[in-house]
Amino acid sequence: MLDELLGRAKLKARIEELEEEKHHLERRAEAEEERRAAAVKDRQEAEAEVNRLEDRITELEDRVSRLGGDDEAELDYRGTEDLFGERRDEILSRLESFSTGPEGAFSAVVGDDIPDEVADAFGDRSALVRRAAPCLCLTDDAGLVSVALDAPTLPEEFATWNDEFRLERSWFTPEEPVRVALVRSDLFAVGVYDGESVTLVDEVESDVMNAHSKGGFSQARFERRRDEQVENHLDRAKDALAANENAADGLVVLGERTVLGDFRAMADHVATVDASGDPEDALRAAVREFWTTRLYCL
Repeated sequence: MLDELLGRAKLKARIEELEEEKHHLERRAEAEEERRAAAVKDRQEAEAEVNRLEDRITELEDRVSRLGGDDEAELDYRGTEDLFGERRDEILSRLESFSTGPEGAFSAVVGDDIPDEVADAFGDRSALVRRAAPCLCLTDDAGLVSVALDAPTLPEEFATWNDEFRLERSWFTPEEPVRVALVRSDLFAVGVYDGESVTLVDEVESDVMNAHSKGGFSQARFERRRDEQVENHLDRAKDALAANENAADGLVVLGERTVLGDFRAMADHVATVDASGDPEDALRAAVREFWTTRLYCL
């Protein structure tokens, strides 16, 4: 009776209506979060499947290339070797010392396509050049030398005959100290590489949430939180790079494919590497992996 006289009954009824409406909207919001979380999970699974299929396509294309004909299927490298440090320098010195008569030494940098000049110079073994590409390939008119090298920092494509091979040490190892950085979603290290050793100058480590398998609302919240943590980590890494921009000229950024895109604009070279461990050890491993040259004897 008193509530009705004071108008409280209507207010209480309205409050109950609003509470029910709020509860309904909360259920709708949770349902929407669940749908978005499911969509994120579906997208991740789709991206993983795309990557798997791309790897499979590349594998099959390489097999088709190698099995393009009976003669090509029988071709194989005379040998392969990973070159780094003193062994790399020794092999390069041998190639630099090789000389011929006029127009007797052929050098070329090739990418996806094999130019006619390369096909003519290597004949049937140009199929092996194609398998090694992108690479620097060298041969001579007497067939004494026939090799390909996947130098870390190849120049623009070219093909030329001369009285000696065209190659530069800077394609294989820095001639002057260069800044090199390793970036992962939770770790960053920057140092200076002088062609022989790596000196660590700064590092950044961040606590980033690991993979989460639960679905629903918590999954969506986890994705957003982890993305924020990775973004903050990359901002700290960029600050560290800026603070050490005078450590050496040039910049090579190595690391996880998913985060390298943030550094392409500021780097001279970027490359995916698989380097784990603490910052200093991981940086050294990344440097060795990137500046290792694969030698193919054709």
